[in-house]
Amino acid sequence: MKDLKGKVAVVTGAGSGIGRATAMALAAEGARVVVTDVNGETARETVELIKGRGLDARAHGLDVSDPAQVNQLARQLEQSIGTPAILANNAGIAVGGYFLDTSPESWERIISINLMGVVHCCRAFVPHMAASGSPGHVVNIASMLGYTGIKGASAYCATKFGVIGFSECLRAELAEHGIGVSAICPGMIRTNIINSGILESAEDDVEEKRKAIDALYEKRNYPPGRVAQAIIGAIRRNRAVVPVTPEAWTAYYLKRWAPWLVGRLARKDLV
Repeated sequence: MKDLKGKVAVVTGAGSGIGRATAMALAAEGARVVVTDVNGETARETVELIKGRGLDARAHGLDVSDPAQVNQLARQLEQSIGTPAILANNAGIAVGGYFLDTSPESWERIISINLMGVVHCCRAFVPHMAASGSPGHVVNIASMLGYTGIKGASAYCATKFGVIGFSECLRAELAEHGIGVSAICPGMIRTNIINSGILESAEDDVEEKRKAIDALYEKRNYPPGRVAQAIIGAIRRNRAVVPVTPEAWTAYYLKRWAPWLVGRLARKDLV
């Protein structure tokens, strides 16, 4: 899809971070952006930023883990603004901790958002996109941890591996409808995901661990806007799996060329 001008684009989790940057980048390309977030206030803040640049956007509160809410929004948008040409599934949370320390509740929570949230949104919007007969694109935010497992992130990795696998299947199925699908694998991006995520440990001070992890991300200081630009490029060129940061590209190729080394590195604690 080369020309995004006038296209309807739905972005989930767009109240901050990668989602906000993506919504703003799509609006800058001329898309009519539907900004959604579980926090309706931050969604409205994103819309104000977009409108402040003279661009088109509207805000909706949305919990992607609730299929009834997602279906309701899809029906509402179909009547008010039309069928989306672009669906960007960005909403997600982080869960950190060794498998033996991670509670069933945390597993259920992260799967309901990171994986099933993507499925719910695709089920609600993609049938209309396919029926429209017009070109479209689905963007699913995965992770470099969607192809590289590490200690202390079993729940998060499980969901992101799932997003990549789902995206590859969806891409194959939707090709005949002229709809592309991209799995975006950002790497270490400076957002609030660590501070707002769930971290569990039977031995470590959880908040000290959180500060140490967040410090790594702060030192890396890779901005969400760079991911947003990669997303625009993926839509234009219909790319399948899109690593973004240098570390994401390194992990991508190491997994293929030196899996033994990836396995050895995975056993090390990052902090």
